[in-house]
Amino acid sequence: MLETLMLSRIQFAANISFHILFPTLTIALGWLLVFYKWRFHRTGDDLWLSVYYFWVKIFALTFALGVVSGITMSFQFGTNWPGFMEKVGNVAGPLLGYEVMTAFFMEATFLGVMLFGRGRVPEWLHNLATVLVAVGTTISAFWILVLNSWMHTPQGHELIDGVVHVVSWYEVIFNPSLPYRLAHMLLASGLTACFVTAGVSAYQLIKRKQFQPAQRAFKVAVTVAAVLAPLQMFVGDLHGLNTLEHQPAKIAAMEGVWETKQGAPLVLFAVPNEETRTNDWAIEIPNLASLILTHDIDGELQGLNEFAPDHPPVKPLFFGFRIMVGVGVLMLIVSWIGAWKVHRAQILTPKMLTLFVVMTFSGWIATLAGWYVTEVGRQPWLVTGVLRTADAVTPVAGTSVALSLTLYLITYAVLLYAYLHTIFYLARKGLTEQPSHLVVAEEAKA
Repeated sequence: MLETLMLSRIQFAANISFHILFPTLTIALGWLLVFYKWRFHRTGDDLWLSVYYFWVKIFALTFALGVVSGITMSFQFGTNWPGFMEKVGNVAGPLLGYEVMTAFFMEATFLGVMLFGRGRVPEWLHNLATVLVAVGTTISAFWILVLNSWMHTPQGHELIDGVVHVVSWYEVIFNPSLPYRLAHMLLASGLTACFVTAGVSAYQLIKRKQFQPAQRAFKVAVTVAAVLAPLQMFVGDLHGLNTLEHQPAKIAAMEGVWETKQGAPLVLFAVPNEETRTNDWAIEIPNLASLILTHDIDGELQGLNEFAPDHPPVKPLFFGFRIMVGVGVLMLIVSWIGAWKVHRAQILTPKMLTLFVVMTFSGWIATLAGWYVTEVGRQPWLVTGVLRTADAVTPVAGTSVALSLTLYLITYAVLLYAYLHTIFYLARKGLTEQPSHLVVAEEAKA
């Protein structure tokens, strides 16, 4: 059973890791498309339409993979985690249904108009379709994060014969951690989309320095990223304070705090040792963790020993948090340098462009690291205080789970390679092909 539990957890982690890449990009990319279209109508400059048509292709590809991976992920509630729906299905089922009814149907309907409708429907309808697709991706994120946040900070329910029943949908939906998780995720999506846009545009500029659509997209991306990065750090701090209130064991693991203490140091680096319950090779700044988390230099932080043995594994949270913060700081610095250069009309050197190409998927790295911190930090609970992970797992033999896990990993590796290859193929093709909007205009005239 232990083997089945661990393999099922790994399989769900693999599925969610693959799936989350795509909505993380499309949520904000949809709004960038709205901006490109708005700028075209505002200025009448066809370059904005060229940018729009290039990125709408990548949006469609990303959206398709997000849908496919989301469907396979949802199957696991029945195949690997039947206890989840049996106990909390009265909450999870309706929330997932609301996401489909209010968001997915709207996205799927108007995506076709957005992709193929220009020149065939009135321009105002095509503009509206672009806006509604962007709205749909955001609404979808809202409902998914409602469910995820409720699993971390459950409210508005009661247990009857071991089954969760809703007593207040308002409390379920607007649970204590939702505002912080939603804002944090939307900003993460914004940074992810900006760095993908900047990285692909930088790649095009390396290949062809005076490619004007790439120059436009690059300038927008680095400007927005330069604004979002510090805002994300501010929201992250608020999210940390909320987590300290509702999930103090998670914070203790993230910070490597074993003993409850006042004036806890900030551990910049260490190797947490769960056997000795200490940090090896620790580099610390005295009192700084208390100052950051309690806004009091002598504030008290609860240690992991207060929660033993029911606290999350320490190393994944400790290192995952530092990867997320480290990549986030790097994104802040790089975006500020890029924004400074483009707004002062300075030449972007090949080294600077190459740096942005390297940073293309940095948002994915930070998002995955943060997601692991969030989800592993909830253990050993699947729904905090309501349902333990071990109590929800399937009774199926571990060999069956191992087989499906292997097939998932192979499939996802192939799909991810194909996706990345296609993005850069489209980037190269866009340097030479006739702009799509001109083709549409000629067809409309004909």
